[in-house]
Amino acid sequence: MPLQSVLKPGPGITAEKSTTESRRLARCPFLARQLTLAIPIIAAILFFFVMSCLLQTSFTDPGILPRATVCEAAALEKQIDNTGSSTYRPPPRTQEVMINGQMVKLKYCFTCKMFRPPRTSHCSVCDNCVERFDHHCPWVGNCVGRRNYRFFYAFILSLSFLTAFIFACVVTHLTLRSQGSNFLSTLKETPARYPWPLTATVLELVICFFSIWSILGLSGFHTYLVASNLTTNEDIKGSWSSKRGGEASVNPYSHKSVITNCCAVLCGPLPPSLIDRRGFVQPDTLLPSPIRSDEPACGAKADANMVGGHP
Repeated sequence: MPLQSVLKPGPGITAEKSTTESRRLARCPFLARQLTLAIPIIAAILFFFVMSCLLQTSFTDPGILPRATVCEAAALEKQIDNTGSSTYRPPPRTQEVMINGQMVKLKYCFTCKMFRPPRTSHCSVCDNCVERFDHHCPWVGNCVGRRNYRFFYAFILSLSFLTAFIFACVVTHLTLRSQGSNFLSTLKETPARYPWPLTATVLELVICFFSIWSILGLSGFHTYLVASNLTTNEDIKGSWSSKRGGEASVNPYSHKSVITNCCAVLCGPLPPSLIDRRGFVQPDTLLPSPIRSDEPACGAKADANMVGGHP
């Protein structure tokens, strides 16, 4: 028998080869061949932009304020003790500053041993005071504050576009495949990387559908915050609204213009980091109890001991 007749593929081999080839072609960019080559290019650009914003949000200092040194904390404690008007109550732990005609209270942080600047809050997860604290995001593993909020906003906004783009591509792909046939049969015949094509396709549709609404809702909420020059922490606490039951006060940080607020939040100069990345971690040192001529009352003594002394 000639060698050509032995190597010549039969009907079964031809059918198997054609099936494999059809699966391989189906896994290729179907929409790029049917519609335009710009679809995978746009998807790749959106994906890399989302990942870039995610990494910048995760690894950028959100605006952590260094804790007060022993000398600074002792001097501040002495200043607080001298402002006490009565020995029957502890000295005040707040200060008031005027910002754009609005009185703003500065609270004392017992952990960092300093008065927190305006819009600064202590994160219970990171255990640090963060400037313009928005919230602690577990999905990025970092606080969202003054120095990385623009990256976080770009991340959720681009992620919403990417999710909507993927969902539209999935629907368009199934629509083009189902021309001239039943939609359910198209789902069953749609190839996928998993052994159950129908389950994989439906799962992809469901995930994209619910992700769109959640991510779009989050993007819309933060767009409102940017336009109003607010933070999530201020909006939840109702710092400049009537959520607490009192009278609504004017936001002193708003520039009374949506465009100006967006430029101030997203396009302003990035402040330098205050973290000494090359420094050494100093061990926690207990502050000595402040020396006073007269014996303090129980309330003042308990307050001083809570900051630096022994009980």
